Amino acid sequence: MKLATRIALSVTVVVPLLVLAAGLLVLGLVSRDLHQQQDTRLQDRASAVLPDVKTLLAADRNGKPKVEQNQHRKVLGDVLDAGLRVRTAEGAVVLEGGPQPADPVRLPERTPDGPVTVRAKGRAWRVLTVPVAGPAPGTLWLFTPASAADPQVVAVRRRVLLVALLAAPVAGLLAYGLAGRATASVRRLSRRAAELDPGAGAAAFASAPVNIAEVDELSLAIGQLLARYEEQAARTAQALDTARSFSAAASHELRTPLMSMRTDLDVLAAHPDLSPAERAEIVRDLQRDHARLLDLLTALRMLARGDLVEVSAFASLDLSELVDTVVGESARRHPEARLDAELPAELRVFGWDAGLAILLANLLGNAAVHGHMPDEPARITVRLHAEGGHAVLTVDDAGPGIAPGEREAVFRRFHHRPGSPGSGLGLTLVAQQVALHRGTVEIGTPPGGAGTRFEVRLPLSAADAPTLRLPKRRDWISRGDYRVSRGD
Repeated sequence: MKLATRIALSVTVVVPLLVLAAGLLVLGLVSRDLHQQQDTRLQDRASAVLPDVKTLLAADRNGKPKVEQNQHRKVLGDVLDAGLRVRTAEGAVVLEGGPQPADPVRLPERTPDGPVTVRAKGRAWRVLTVPVAGPAPGTLWLFTPASAADPQVVAVRRRVLLVALLAAPVAGLLAYGLAGRATASVRRLSRRAAELDPGAGAAAFASAPVNIAEVDELSLAIGQLLARYEEQAARTAQALDTARSFSAAASHELRTPLMSMRTDLDVLAAHPDLSPAERAEIVRDLQRDHARLLDLLTALRMLARGDLVEVSAFASLDLSELVDTVVGESARRHPEARLDAELPAELRVFGWDAGLAILLANLLGNAAVHGHMPDEPARITVRLHAEGGHAVLTVDDAGPGIAPGEREAVFRRFHHRPGSPGSGLGLTLVAQQVALHRGTVEIGTPPGGAGTRFEVRLPLSAADAPTLRLPKRRDWISRGDYRVSRGD
């Protein structure tokens, strides 16, 4: 059933009920007002005839029949259509006339708060009792039927019912027309949603507001839903691309060490009589290839994690504590290197702890492997400080340095120096994590003029950090050739 039809049917039912409810209220008010008017008329007539009633009682006590007869006519003329009864203090009825309750009925001796209702033989009467004081005391009663206002109440009731009956179809037709106009924008929105090409995305659904709060809210909700769908579809496509890239990279890069290991194993199998020295050399080659395989797979896995990480994995963390931990682990992993660290007590950033740990470990590992002269131990200095709203991390070594023309290339995927034992992904991981954290990384020369300096700048933790969005371009495992110094 259409929304306009539902609204019309609801109005058709509700409006007559509201009219009847209002009519009942009005009917009660009208009935109360009519009874008040009756009571007021009784009180006015009592005030008008009271002097004549006193004269009538005095004439009755004094035995003046002519005066008494004249007063009878005068009193009956003054009360008009009301009933009347006059009784002496001894209980004798001096005068009665007009409509009044049939005997026997007990009349109230006093009505200090105004007329009261008395019932006699199925009829209701409004009765006003007025004590008569003076030389000839007595009691005056005035009567009027309580149902005297009924014709007017019945007329009001009929009009209320007529209005309710007419209101049902009229309200239903008007409501259907108005509801049809009110829901026109909803129907247009429904048609647009039905005709929308899912591939067009949220931008194709955007439209100008129609200034109807509910419709604009629904349109905004549909747009947000499409945006989330588009984002999730992009993330799914990216995850598939990452999986394909991981497989392709692993297949390509693992082929050489696997073939080398296969050759060494074939040699061992074919020549069981090798000398211990030759056998030991082949085993060392196998161990080196095995370590290279592990490093390569670990690096590829971390690149894939970085391409797929969500902002929910990010949190405020103490970078000083993290750097101190990674420096300690690197010192144990490279006992021949000399590491010095200058760290503040605390420096907080909004980041992914696993990603930042990989960034730091690869910077220190790169310095330990490449940052020393032949036959000299690596000397590495790590410094961390705050500067201009950023955490600045520098890693200095005393190695041969990197020529300015090669500094951009070292961050590219599988870039190797000649004779390098690494996977060629360590600095690619550094560049990826810098980009994910909206930072920058630059290669320079330490103040002493010799060696290499890696300088990483990361934004300090801020109140709005949890609302930050990760970079849209996240395909490091398949490309890995960005200009990382800009952090994008």
